[in-house]
Amino acid sequence: MMYKFLSLPVSVVLTTLSTLCLSVAPASATLLVGNTQGDNIVIFNEQTGAFLGDFITSGQGGLKAPDNLLYGPDGDLYVSSGDTVANSAILRYDGLTGAFKGVFASGGGLTRPYGSVFGPDGYLYVSSFLSDEILRYDGTTGAFVDVFASGNGLSGGVNGPNGLLFDGAGNLYVTTEGSVNGTFPGLPSQVLRFSPGQSSPTVFIDQPTPSPDSFGFVSLLGLAIGPDNDLFVSDFANDIRRYDLSTGQFVSTLATNYTQTVPSNNFIGSLTFDDSGLLYTVGFDFTQNNDGAILRYDGVTGSPLPSFGNPSSVFVPTTDKLRRPIGILYTPNQLTPVPEPAATAGLFLLGMFFLVSRQKSKQ
Repeated sequence: MMYKFLSLPVSVVLTTLSTLCLSVAPASATLLVGNTQGDNIVIFNEQTGAFLGDFITSGQGGLKAPDNLLYGPDGDLYVSSGDTVANSAILRYDGLTGAFKGVFASGGGLTRPYGSVFGPDGYLYVSSFLSDEILRYDGTTGAFVDVFASGNGLSGGVNGPNGLLFDGAGNLYVTTEGSVNGTFPGLPSQVLRFSPGQSSPTVFIDQPTPSPDSFGFVSLLGLAIGPDNDLFVSDFANDIRRYDLSTGQFVSTLATNYTQTVPSNNFIGSLTFDDSGLLYTVGFDFTQNNDGAILRYDGVTGSPLPSFGNPSSVFVPTTDKLRRPIGILYTPNQLTPVPEPAATAGLFLLGMFFLVSRQKSKQ
C-alpha cells in the first residue's frame, strides 16, 4: 500500500509538484547579485526586493569570487571569475536558467578579472586588475586577441583597472584603483577615457576628494550611464558621484553610508539601471560578516528610494543571502531560480505524501 502512488499518472505527479513549487516561480524583472565570498549569484525581485534563490549555485562551473556580471549579445550571462592566475576566467552561463555553458575566455595573463564589456568592434574587453592591463578577446569565440592597454606606473595609466563602459559614441571608460593596488602604491584612482581607435587614454575624471564618510581613500569602481546621459561612478570607499558625460564636470553626490557610521562600516560595489531609470547598487558591512544590502535611487533626481520601513537608501536590508556582494545586474527577463537541493527533495517528498494520503482517503 505504501507504494501505491507509483501507479498514479505522471501528469498528476507533475501537476501536484508544480503547485507545490509556486514559491520559486520567477519574477518578471529581477536583480542578479554576485557574492564574492559565497562564490554564487543570487536573484532578488526588482520591484519588491524579495529573495528568489540562487541563479548560479556556489562554485558552479568553477565560479570563484564573481565580480562583474554582463549580458552578451547572445543573451548569455558572462561572469568575471577567479582570484589567481590559474582560475581567472570569464565564465559563460545560460542567461535564463543559469546553466553553465563553459569557460568563455581566459589566458593572455588575465589575473583577477574585474570589469568586462563587449565593444562595438566585436571584442570582449576585460580588466585584468592584478596585472594592470585591459585585455581583449574575440567576442564570438573567446580566443585571446591582445593586450589593449597596460599600466605605466604613472598617474593617468591603467593602474588597477576595474569598471569598463562604452558610451554611444564608442568611447571606452575605465575606473582605476591605483591608490589601493599594491603594484603602484600611491597612484590616484581615476576615470580614464579611450577615444575610438586609440590605445592611450586621457584622464576624464581625476581622483575626487575622499568621501567624508570614508576612511580617507578613494577607490572608484562601478560605471553606469543614467537616463539623462550623466555618468554615475561608484566609490568602493563610499558615495556614488555623478558627472556630465560630455565634459566630465562633477554634478552631484549620492550618499551610500547606509550603516550611518563615520567612518562608514559599509563599502560599495557596482551599479545598474533598470528600464524605468532606477539606479541600484550593492554594499556590505564589514562589521557584520560582510553581509550585504541593496540600495536604490531615482536615476534622474538622485533621491534615495528605500523600501517601506528601511532607512536611508536601503531597498533590501542587510541579509546573509548577500556575502560581500560586488556585481549587480538588472534583467527584465524571467529567470529560473535554482532551489536548494534539500528544498527540492523536501518538495518531492511532500508531494508524494500528499498523493499517498489522498489515495488512502479514497479507500
